Amino acid sequence: MSTEIKVPVLGESISEATLGQWLKKPGEAVAADEPIASLETDKVAIEVGAPVAGVMGAYGVEEGATVNVGAVIGMIEAGSGAVAAAPAAAAPAPAAQAAAAHAPVATTDVADLTLSPAVRRLVLELGIDPTKVKGSGKDGRLTKEDVLAAAKGGAPVAPAAAPASVATATTGDRNEERVKMTRLRQTIAKRLKDAQDTAALLTTFNDCDMSAVMATRERYKESFEKKHGVKLGFMSFFAKAACLALKDIPAVNAQIQGPEGAQEIVYFDYVDLSVAVSAPNGLVVPVVRNVDQMGFADIEKAIGTLGKKAKDGSLTMDDMKGGTFTISNGGVFGGLMSTPIINPPQSAVLGLHRIEDRPVVRNGEIVIRPMMYLALSYDHRLIDGREAVTALKTIKEAIEDPTRLLIDL
Repeated sequence: MSTEIKVPVLGESISEATLGQWLKKPGEAVAADEPIASLETDKVAIEVGAPVAGVMGAYGVEEGATVNVGAVIGMIEAGSGAVAAAPAAAAPAPAAQAAAAHAPVATTDVADLTLSPAVRRLVLELGIDPTKVKGSGKDGRLTKEDVLAAAKGGAPVAPAAAPASVATATTGDRNEERVKMTRLRQTIAKRLKDAQDTAALLTTFNDCDMSAVMATRERYKESFEKKHGVKLGFMSFFAKAACLALKDIPAVNAQIQGPEGAQEIVYFDYVDLSVAVSAPNGLVVPVVRNVDQMGFADIEKAIGTLGKKAKDGSLTMDDMKGGTFTISNGGVFGGLMSTPIINPPQSAVLGLHRIEDRPVVRNGEIVIRPMMYLALSYDHRLIDGREAVTALKTIKEAIEDPTRLLIDL
């Protein structure tokens, strides 16, 4: 008896996906709901669970193929089969063992293993032999942390072999690689280009003295973590400061919606904060809902949870829906200044940058202060320069005097 494996419903307005990877090989035993394949949509990666327990049957489509919702991509056969173990080989000589330990990982070996796309990519980049690393994930699977720990612990790191899907041209010491663009990366490119083509984008800048926030964190970090079980970071301060600004300047939290010639401005009396996060397959922007009604601890917990889900590829469509305003923290990568691009249909995005000591004038004297450049990119079709500058100034003042966050000023 055979059971079809079908592409599940992927979310509102999403009708197709790319089959990223098969997680089970034909002949392997599978449990009901056990992940057997991963799909890449325009926004997130989704795992397909086995509809029933049994044995993995033949693949209906190959990795990299485009599949529609409801399409049959493979079969589960009745039974409890398992992959037969290969006969033990004679132990290699010590010299052969040493050579093998430092040899690059063969692409076919990696392809045969059950690795998520992010882990597989990391294995190839670092040249780690995954068969020699103990997995700490579900059912003993390798995680990114396992691979990174193995590399730091002295595991052999050799030049990685090119993935099977990569076409490589070599001329002397000059190499070129061609890698198929993922569906998520293609969507990111299209959305960002659409934003440039549609919105009237401008950016206003300011700088911010981080002394008060840094002193507050230093003073309360231990008691905050002890009480709430989460570290007190900068993002909660900026999220609350942004809520103050958006309340005073509603246009910065608004959107233009509707077809050309019949457009309307939609104002929101709530703040659903999109937080730009770097994930293995590209930039994603999950949403913290009703952030204007949350306390510092709840904001830190929500952002931490979404960041973890982005890194391990477990974000859902609900995590990505909506969003009225975005904060993008390029400072974690060392960026000094940037012009962030809005996340359509939103009308503004706040860019944060690295903190560095700089000389500034205070009360007629030159002093050293930890400063951060702030950038607010906005759609000039909806937001005037005065409104954008005022909103960014409100954020700056709230960060420089966090008491404002408590008294709503």
